[in-house]
Amino acid sequence: MKFDAQPILEGTHLRLRPLTPDDFDALYAFASDRKLWEQHPNSDRWKKEIFELFFQKALKSESALVAELIDQQSLVACSRFYDIDQGSSKVAIGFTFIDRKYWGGDVNREMKKLMLAHAFKSFENVVFHVGETNLRSRRALEKIGARMVGIVSAPEVMAAQENRVLYHLARPH
Repeated sequence: MKFDAQPILEGTHLRLRPLTPDDFDALYAFASDRKLWEQHPNSDRWKKEIFELFFQKALKSESALVAELIDQQSLVACSRFYDIDQGSSKVAIGFTFIDRKYWGGDVNREMKKLMLAHAFKSFENVVFHVGETNLRSRRALEKIGARMVGIVSAPEVMAAQENRVLYHLARPH
């Protein structure tokens, strides 16, 4: 059975749904914050023309999801599935960015929980590629139990071709 990379997933506070062209303005409203990208390998993504390219690639991936607060119907994050490999029962989650107002709270935890639960219905393994200097994202992954397994070259789908720290989670049994 083919993996549904753009499901609608609902949690306690968040609804994840497929990214649409109409989401650009709402996402760029917080993606334009320089501080959001300062530890990211693509630290200039706050620039509109750079973000537009990123957004278009996310749309073309047909695997990007936006997270909206259920009670406010406002977008607070975006993430996607990639490197979908049903043959080796592995998928990656990444390209995640969250409105800084929600850093350190439950948004990332709930979004990852929903995406992981969905991924583990089809895959044994989920991986994450994080920029070596992106300590904030690395710590967030460690908080959800992801284990660092090494340093790898950036996957081809990533714009900045510098090394990434590879994190792994196995399906709970």
